[in-house]
Amino acid sequence: MAFKVVATTVTFGKINHEPLQRLLDEGYEVITNSFGRPFTEEELIAIAGDADAIIIGNDKITANYINQTTRLKIIAKHGVGVDGVDMEAAKAKNIAVTNAPGSNAQEVADLAVASMLSLARVLYPSIRDLKAGQWPKHPGISLYQKTIGIVGTGSIGKALAQRATGFSMNILAYDVYESDEVKSLGGVYTDIDTLVRKSDFISLHVPLTPTTRNIINEERIRALKPTAVLVNTARADLVDYNALTLALIENRIKGYAADVFDKEPPTHLPMFDLDNVIIMPHIGGTTKESNLNMGNMAVDSVIAVLSGNPPLYSIREAI
Repeated sequence: MAFKVVATTVTFGKINHEPLQRLLDEGYEVITNSFGRPFTEEELIAIAGDADAIIIGNDKITANYINQTTRLKIIAKHGVGVDGVDMEAAKAKNIAVTNAPGSNAQEVADLAVASMLSLARVLYPSIRDLKAGQWPKHPGISLYQKTIGIVGTGSIGKALAQRATGFSMNILAYDVYESDEVKSLGGVYTDIDTLVRKSDFISLHVPLTPTTRNIINEERIRALKPTAVLVNTARADLVDYNALTLALIENRIKGYAADVFDKEPPTHLPMFDLDNVIIMPHIGGTTKESNLNMGNMAVDSVIAVLSGNPPLYSIREAI
């Protein structure tokens, strides 16, 4: 009987066919996502309950689903963050969990800069008003020689620090592990409260853990500069949304950009109606190049495990 692989991630096999073709060439039965959104738990159980491998996007891989699987050997993330996977349940059933580290770092860093520029130069209201027949001159702010605070200096944070040097920005950084590369770019490591208080632009690039949940809490939101721009391409729950929404409504900060949501697609939130908010449908890694990288790295791991070899890019040590 052929191995069954279910790719729940929306873009697998759609933007680049190569990773899908590699699975087919192995003789696997492959099912891709026809919904255009993450799977629900019920859909996972019905479609992938008997899968040997799943390649996931932003789906919630619950203990209930994992415990009902009969053949599952690997959960391969088509990307980096695995906070949606119940790691303890996977460990209990000896199911490998892998990701694709660094596969979309350059693209997410690009989007973070694009978000900063869009908010700084008031692009969304300017474009909207011009299309409506107006001739707006909304005053913006410059990135040049401003201070950027990078929260998390893994592969994406490092890529963002490189880009910040092109704007002659002063770089403040916060991470449990300090990067020599970021320091070589002029980055200065400091505590999170100092970074929040002194930065003109703040970009979040840490994983969601019990320690980082609400790392930008109400107290830190109140400490932001009134001209501060906050960008979140990491995880929604890094930010206290209630406190942030109030700050945005009261114009206590300049703006917020989000490419991530707790539930995707998200339900409508009050902040979505604000001119100083930019929302994007989790497109940080959605380029042809990064999609190919993520797909091939996920397939590398799936083929390795289904061939009886150790998983590639394993994150078991994080359990």
